[in-house]
Amino acid sequence: MKYPKDGKFGEFGGRYIPETLVPAIEELEENYLKFKDNKDFKKELDYYLKQYAGRPTPLYYAKNLSEKCGGAKIYLKREDLLHGGA
Repeated sequence: MKYPKDGKFGEFGGRYIPETLVPAIEELEENYLKFKDNKDFKKELDYYLKQYAGRPTPLYYAKNLSEKCGGAKIYLKREDLLHGGA
């Protein structure tokens, strides 16, 4: 999915935050866009996602559900295991 650069989806927009937070969010966006392709930034982000957030979350093969559904291999993505909740 491609996201619009201005963060708006349709006629009603897409940013639902208090006005007092807009400057901080815009600063965050500006800096993220500046560093998102930086190799060192990606390495550090991956570290924190793994060590603090619990990413990547595991896939769980749902054997009984797969059998119940006629043999299709069904996997569950365990987002409930994120340290901060899903």
